[in-house]
Amino acid sequence: MESSGGPLIAVPEAVLPFWAGADGDETSSDHDRACDIDGYVGLLPVGDTRALVLGDEPAATAYLPEHGTFVRRHAADAEAGSLADVPAALEAAVWGPEMEWRVPGPVVLFDAARPGSASRQADHIRVDLTPGHYRVRAAYVSTGPETWLGLVRVRPLTS
Repeated sequence: MESSGGPLIAVPEAVLPFWAGADGDETSSDHDRACDIDGYVGLLPVGDTRALVLGDEPAATAYLPEHGTFVRRHAADAEAGSLADVPAALEAAVWGPEMEWRVPGPVVLFDAARPGSASRQADHIRVDLTPGHYRVRAAYVSTGPETWLGLVRVRPLTS
């Protein structure tokens, strides 16, 4: 999936109605808050939980459940080639700082400019996460001369 130019956001289904996107009466919209995230990934309060913002720049994004990873294609000759590069990219990744994300259940990834109530009427990805605490880390990896992938790994936090 792709955004219309801003960040993508993974909002827990339980709080989708609380995400106003670019709409709203406040001086700073939810979309503005998402745009203020510095770096590849960040967390924002939404309702009584937090949403995961995939920051940096707009990029075509897929979720690969077998790797527990959002894969963002920043530059690649072909989509099939970039997805085939994921195992090597995960192996070569130099991961950024870890953050903890408490998730109440499945999340929906969509363009942060859209309100949560309209998220399923456009391009979106539903990710079935089990309620619990997750470790989130991001990396930016080159797997070839013209292939750059952003990786956001979401792994259950074990005791």
